[in-house]
Amino acid sequence: MLLSVKIQPRASKDEWLGAYGDAVKIRLTAPPVEGKANQHLIKFLAKLFNTAKSNIKILSGETAVYKRIQIKTPKALPKDIVI
Repeated sequence: MLLSVKIQPRASKDEWLGAYGDAVKIRLTAPPVEGKANQHLIKFLAKLFNTAKSNIKILSGETAVYKRIQIKTPKALPKDIVI
């Protein structure tokens, strides 16, 4: 599964907000410093999609708020994702 996301770091809580243009907006509590937000994003998505962190890879946008994410073998989906 490929996912385009827009990240809002330093939010008050971690949450999946849903569609945001052609992407999905996600708020994260982690700061965008030294890859902490990216690590936190992978952990958050692993829990949300019920898969291992090793199954989630940032394909592009390592240092940007817009990212392309690859999720292998998701076992659960958020309610607003349509396949």
